[in-house]
Amino acid sequence: MKAVVVVGIGDDGCVGLSSLAMGAIAKSTVLAGGSRHLDFFPQFEGERIVLKENISSAIDRIAELCQENTVCVLASGDPLFYGIGKMIRKKIGAEHIEFLPAPSSMQRAFSKIGINWEDAKIISLHGRKMRGFVNKLKFHNKIGFFTDASNSPSAIAKYMKKYGEEKWTAYVCENLGSAGETARKFTISELSEASDISDLNVLILIRDESDKRLPATVPYLDEMQYAKRIPKKGLITKKEVRVLSLAALEIRPNSIVWDIGAGSGSVSVEAAHLAYDGEVYAVEIDPEGIEIIEENVLSHKTDNVIIIHGRAPEAIADLPAPDCVFVGGSKGSLAEIIETSYRKLNPGGRIVVNAITLDNVSEAYSTFKSLGIDQEVILMNISRGQKLADYLRYEALNPIHIFSATKPLQETI
Repeated sequence: MKAVVVVGIGDDGCVGLSSLAMGAIAKSTVLAGGSRHLDFFPQFEGERIVLKENISSAIDRIAELCQENTVCVLASGDPLFYGIGKMIRKKIGAEHIEFLPAPSSMQRAFSKIGINWEDAKIISLHGRKMRGFVNKLKFHNKIGFFTDASNSPSAIAKYMKKYGEEKWTAYVCENLGSAGETARKFTISELSEASDISDLNVLILIRDESDKRLPATVPYLDEMQYAKRIPKKGLITKKEVRVLSLAALEIRPNSIVWDIGAGSGSVSVEAAHLAYDGEVYAVEIDPEGIEIIEENVLSHKTDNVIIIHGRAPEAIADLPAPDCVFVGGSKGSLAEIIETSYRKLNPGGRIVVNAITLDNVSEAYSTFKSLGIDQEVILMNISRGQKLADYLRYEALNPIHIFSATKPLQETI
């Protein structure tokens, strides 16, 4: 028997434990767990450690005691599935720990409603911010949620309604593993009004059959699919330019992206689609532009876009360090924006600048050069086919320079 045994336990307590798990508890001299788990063992005479707000210090205590004691830690369900197991393993070392899992609450929930879950996306909102999860919904037809008192099933449903995400069937499974466990079925609208849900719950969403066509991995949306400033229709990055610029940014699922001079927000929206586990900061000075970006964020359900109303470079000074920076507009401060962005950029990150006017092309080139940045430049000339009576002609878009660079892993300037 190893120095620390982590035992998964359900709401049914001792009844659901295996003989192996019960033996580990009986042999231990220290028992740790949440209050409700410890209450299942009133007869235990050794030292008890309550896992509550002081998780980190409690694990330090477990690490100290396991040098001369056998420690058993009680954890909900599977300790290595959104549980405390990861923290304990990191502190003590896997070679000193044995894990004895029980069915997780998520496994119990899917079993309760009789739906397979090997293809489900699991999202934990327990102790986490809600912002960003609506964007993740786009890519999945079946989702299980761990919730908490703030991010309750009703609060989640209200948030989904704000973004028009209502084509789902919701199942709320409560008090799983106990004698009073239940599973109830809701529409999103019904769930948003529900007020009698137990704090011990798991939420499952199943997308309606009529809405199961998932989006393309790489967005390729026409300008007409975005709200934009009228009559300033030019203040939106054309879709062909958008695709090449996004490719040049090399966005990862967890990237932090800055879109400076966001205009109508088309690059922000599509960057958020790619960085679905990250965040996109859309920086724009024009109040009308801010309203349009808000409209596009809502209509395209990209709730991981954070809108910053202000002028760069001042507005980007306190933003989280980016992995990708896109500069689409500069209001005359292009050199300062490039310099500030590059300095804040994480090592290995990418910066991409779109320049249309000869002045901006010259300024971007000279700024990269003066900073000693190894820049890549392409000149993009695109013509689109346009109908002319029974014929097809070409209509040219404005030529555009796309500057891009990678910040070295080892900075030299």
